[in-house]
Amino acid sequence: MSTRLLPLLIVLMAGVLLALGFPLAVSLAAAQQQGVVVDRIDDTARVAALAQFVSEGDVSDAGNTGTGNGSGERGSMLEEELKRYHEVYGIRAGVFYRDGEAMARAPEGWTVPRTGEGRLAFQEALLGRRSDDPQQVWPWQAHGRLIVASPVVRDGDVVAVVVTDSPTGQMRSRTFEGWLYIAAGEAAAMLLAVGAAIRLTGWVLRPVRVLDAATHDIATGRMKSRVAAAGGPPELRRLADSFNEMADNVEDVLEQQRAFVADASHQLRNPLAALLLRIELLALELPAGNEEIASVRTEGKRLGQVLDDLLDLALAEHAAADLRLTDVGALASERVAAWRAYAEEKGVRLTESTGAVTGWADPVALSSALDAVVDNALKFTPEGGEVDVQVARGGSDRTTITVTDGGPGLSDDEMDRIGDRFWRSNRHQNVKGSGLGLSISRALLTAGGGTIAYEHGDPRGLRVTLTVPRSSPTSS
Repeated sequence: MSTRLLPLLIVLMAGVLLALGFPLAVSLAAAQQQGVVVDRIDDTARVAALAQFVSEGDVSDAGNTGTGNGSGERGSMLEEELKRYHEVYGIRAGVFYRDGEAMARAPEGWTVPRTGEGRLAFQEALLGRRSDDPQQVWPWQAHGRLIVASPVVRDGDVVAVVVTDSPTGQMRSRTFEGWLYIAAGEAAAMLLAVGAAIRLTGWVLRPVRVLDAATHDIATGRMKSRVAAAGGPPELRRLADSFNEMADNVEDVLEQQRAFVADASHQLRNPLAALLLRIELLALELPAGNEEIASVRTEGKRLGQVLDDLLDLALAEHAAADLRLTDVGALASERVAAWRAYAEEKGVRLTESTGAVTGWADPVALSSALDAVVDNALKFTPEGGEVDVQVARGGSDRTTITVTDGGPGLSDDEMDRIGDRFWRSNRHQNVKGSGLGLSISRALLTAGGGTIAYEHGDPRGLRVTLTVPRSSPTSS
């Protein structure tokens, strides 16, 4: 869940930072340009104040002396002012009459732009308006320039226009530098946001992870597992408390059920034993070989087996596993040796393939579970068939015992029901058993963190796999 929640929070925070950063960057660029524009407006206003006292006669007289444009005293002062301005700041500047002829300019030969933003600024100044909002120049516009125009007013009429054409290299550099600071601040804020998002998701999801682990433990049979206090939002803490209460109630109900089954099985044994004894006494009064007496004996013994299995199942589900590091290979070899005499009696080959493989299990419970599986395999394997027991590593964290029989096997529908209590295939109703053996095996394995699985044999039969962990479940 954290892999889905964390990116969502990061994307949202990144969106907020970008939504704040872009307007800030645009505002910074606009502020830098506005500062330059204000300076140029002040400069053009000062030049316009000088130019309004220069008459056309001053310019024409200066032209006749051969000293260049603006050789008259006022024209000369204006010309010198523009030259120094250009030399110091690198800004092209000029004063142009309404028809575009130059009153004074620097550098020599510079004219009013014929098109574009410069021409538009010149025409606006002819109407008596100063430039106050040139088009924004961005840091990546290497050839961008700022053109500012201001009217020269004499007796209420616009007689000329002061035009400045400024390079923007320094302004773009300052803007770019400011953007770098903004980017650094955004990156730092993003790092803080990611750290906050990680802490927030950890705080929110920690109770969920603890709840998930406890739910898995209970689902696999460890009914004592509970959700420990793990902080988090109040709603999740209340959910953990409710889960613990539910688990307590479920455990109480299951405990009552197990106690009832155990007590009923135990209490029924004595009346059943007395009933079987009376049947034997009654058989002494009847002719030998009476079929009804034989049938009653068989059903009585079957009922006794069912009661024993019920008691074993109740004990298996109730008893806590005594987990220890066990040599599973040696345990399997021991149980195979114990069943070999029975297999030979039935004419079935019982083979094994074991080794020094360890696992964490209750040796008594694992032995009992393996006995139930081997008994089931021998029961359904016909004479001349084979039952094979193999012990191997099931990856890096599991140890498996696989029992494969040579019986008729089960259909796909029957595979879905195998292991259910009291369930037996319709084809095997006459085979001795109560239908509880595999249920007992599952209960014994589950208590220790193990599992039991079933699959079709090859080419026939049934393959049952008992699995126990290679590491202690309590350490994980």
